[in-house]
Amino acid sequence: MNRTRTATIVAAATAGVLLLTACGGDNDSSAPESSAAAGSGSHAVGQGKAADGGPSAGQGLSLLGGTAKANNAPPRTGDWANEPGKPAVKAEAQQWVQLSASKAGALNPVVVNGAGFTLYRFDKDTANPSKSTCAGECASTWPPVVVAQGGKIFLDGVATSKAGTVRRADGTLQVTVGGWPVYRFSKDTKPGDTKGQGVGGTWFGVTPDGKKAGGAAATGNGDQGGAGQEKPATSVVLFDNAAFGDPSQGLAGKGCQNVARDNVASSLQVQGRLKIWSEANCKGKSKVVNGDVADLATIGFDNDISSVFFG
Repeated sequence: MNRTRTATIVAAATAGVLLLTACGGDNDSSAPESSAAAGSGSHAVGQGKAADGGPSAGQGLSLLGGTAKANNAPPRTGDWANEPGKPAVKAEAQQWVQLSASKAGALNPVVVNGAGFTLYRFDKDTANPSKSTCAGECASTWPPVVVAQGGKIFLDGVATSKAGTVRRADGTLQVTVGGWPVYRFSKDTKPGDTKGQGVGGTWFGVTPDGKKAGGAAATGNGDQGGAGQEKPATSVVLFDNAAFGDPSQGLAGKGCQNVARDNVASSLQVQGRLKIWSEANCKGKSKVVNGDVADLATIGFDNDISSVFFG
């Protein structure tokens, strides 16, 4: 009697275990479907690496292929809400940033934002690890390209593996291209402007892979002439020392422009052709230069530039 009763209890317990196991199997089989659903839609990126194995933008940012317009970004937000030459301080202006491989002036390729403004990199920053050294007054002249935590970066001709962010000292997230923090220039007042190119011998447009835009002219190698240098220049950087040694001053515009600190330049960097003059208002002796000049003494103009003519 006891044996029969015991056998009945064991059989019932075994059946219960089998039933629970079967239920557990049903729950497990639904997991892949949930994971697949969670992975669809926007490319939400967290800490670590992105889904494609490239560097993560971090901070819950979404990296989305295509332009802001193609992704139906709301009007008057992101790059469209950012005033030309001004830092992006409004919340709506930090919702998204667009990185587009494009052409601006003589720079091709160069990265521009969603409003068509040229983006720059700074030689005194670092890319590995990413670090920005431009703050305070520098950041007013060169507004950093920032995006809110949880915001979006639209990629138009820029690889996902080249896009990222770095935390600035003030806590904001600055966008990086190829590891380099990127900026706009306060004097670029309309799309396509490249007035920041070569300023101080340290600021250059950024290419889609993080390099300096402008090829050999961006390296400060002192070559004169060369392909593409026959076009009239629109800006020049004058260095107080030979071989592009700081301090320096930039000059841009059309026609005759007087130098703020005259008769101190010993070298210059320029993309294109311009005429230098020994006196203000484009008077005195003159010389046409075509490309960078590493030592102005070689052309008889050391410490002797008071004005330049663009055009």
